[in-house]
Amino acid sequence: MSYELITMGRVGVDLYPAQIGVTLDRVEQFNRYLGGTATNVAVAAARYGHRSAVITKVGDDPFGTYVRRALEGFGVDPAFVGTHPELRTPIVFCEVHPPDHFPILFYRQPTAPDVTLSPEELPLDAISQTRIFWTTGTGLSVEPSRTATLAALDAARGTVIHDLDYRPSLWADPGEAGEWQREALKRATVAVGNVEECSVAVGGGSPEEMAQRIFELGVEVVIVKQGGEGVTAFVGDRRVHADPVVVDVVNGLGAGDAFGGALCHGLLEGWDWAETIPFANAAGAYVASQLACADAMPTEAEVRELMANA
Repeated sequence: MSYELITMGRVGVDLYPAQIGVTLDRVEQFNRYLGGTATNVAVAAARYGHRSAVITKVGDDPFGTYVRRALEGFGVDPAFVGTHPELRTPIVFCEVHPPDHFPILFYRQPTAPDVTLSPEELPLDAISQTRIFWTTGTGLSVEPSRTATLAALDAARGTVIHDLDYRPSLWADPGEAGEWQREALKRATVAVGNVEECSVAVGGGSPEEMAQRIFELGVEVVIVKQGGEGVTAFVGDRRVHADPVVVDVVNGLGAGDAFGGALCHGLLEGWDWAETIPFANAAGAYVASQLACADAMPTEAEVRELMANA
């Protein structure tokens, strides 16, 4: 089977509070959802009807069974989901304090199965044949997944998107992040990141200045998310900007992954950047208005409706 999109990276089980504005020590109930950046992007693309798979790893436990079943339910092929015999499937807690405070507590110690992926476990033929291959910065945070991520990037022949996805708490030495992000970017077609993530990779400055430094690494398109200022795509000398879509924010986590899945949808459908970026921006806003991440990924009709009413 050939795929339109293969993502590689983090997976987990999100346990999000049923109570809004409550600290974790006072939460009385949690809701369970599928999560993890690379996983969410694959789910989002599948929601638009694309053949998607994710390369990741879970533990030999009931949560690992849940991940595979949830992926199948969302239409994502779990064929490349490995199992670590000893480590546990990660769980992630968060607090929900709208509109802009969503602290995360990762349970990934001593390490997580998805960062134990080695080059020998990669489906290189599938990676080389997929139309879009998506990697994340977290995969670079530790060995052996760092080497595996770079090997996978070297194998890709289609559009390669690298999501900078910088989580300082997941790096043993956050000071190494910039060096390895640049190594990944040298192998990428499209770079996606927020202002902080771009500055970690290539140094601070305006979005234009950071985009120029990323271009110098060989990337063809740079997408800089700017929070309340919207999002800007730099496509060569062309600049495509989308202003924020105003929604009642419930949980901002997962909005970036919805953006990513919608970005892949636009590329796979052959849309112009002037259509793709506003659409992806609206998809992110849609998920920000929901509690869940993977479970909340919208259809194209739902995104179009939000755009029409914005």
